[in-house]
Amino acid sequence: MDSPQLTRTGVHRLLAGAGLVFLVCVVALNAQVQTESTTTHGDATHATTVERAEVVMVDGNDLIVKMEDGQIRHFANVSESARVDVDGQQLGIHDLKPGMKLQRTITTTTTPRTVTTVQSVTGKVWHVNAPNSVILTLEDGTNQSFKIPKGQKFNVDGRTLDAFGLKKGMRISATKVVEVPETVVTQEKKLTGKLPPPPPPPPADVPILVATAEPAPAPAEEAAPEKLPKTGSPLPLVGLLGLLFSGTSFGMRMLRRSS
Repeated sequence: MDSPQLTRTGVHRLLAGAGLVFLVCVVALNAQVQTESTTTHGDATHATTVERAEVVMVDGNDLIVKMEDGQIRHFANVSESARVDVDGQQLGIHDLKPGMKLQRTITTTTTPRTVTTVQSVTGKVWHVNAPNSVILTLEDGTNQSFKIPKGQKFNVDGRTLDAFGLKKGMRISATKVVEVPETVVTQEKKLTGKLPPPPPPPPADVPILVATAEPAPAPAEEAAPEKLPKTGSPLPLVGLLGLLFSGTSFGMRMLRRSS
């Protein structure tokens, strides 16, 4: 049976074609309709995906990484509570450095299950609107209206009847079993990281040369040229020699006259 439908006390319901007015009282369903639900689980399946990336830049709570396929991703406003497991240490967004390797492992678990709901009700038929609904008088004397599902059967004194076989005053028991298949999907995410490797040490027994900058040597002083440039002229020297010879000759003549 479907779940009972209730109407407010004092509200009259006009039944089409019958011309009768029925008063349907509000009742406590758990006292008159017994419902039991059970859940059965199937075999779970697991799927794991791994994403790898390298930290490119950290700016405040913004993280930029380079994925394994070369794609650049920007994660804005990373939560302060987000943690990365790096060599056993839980690091936050502000502890990440360029060059660090990140790996996110996502494990998805899919579990099928079936929820079975069994409803049972017992009462006397007060009115039947076959094949759609029936009003029963329950054990506490109240009336309650129920929808009749298509193909529903009723147990009446050991006989199995459909909705058209119900008559007023009959005491009936009905049970409805509903099985609803569901799928439950859960995900578990784990983020780990790895510090960039240190530079490799030099090979053993190989001398290490350290280059140091030395001051540049001072420029050498240029020596005076031994010869006159090609543009120099010997005429001044010839004139000086001529003047010297003329002075010598004049001196010798003066010396002879005085003698």
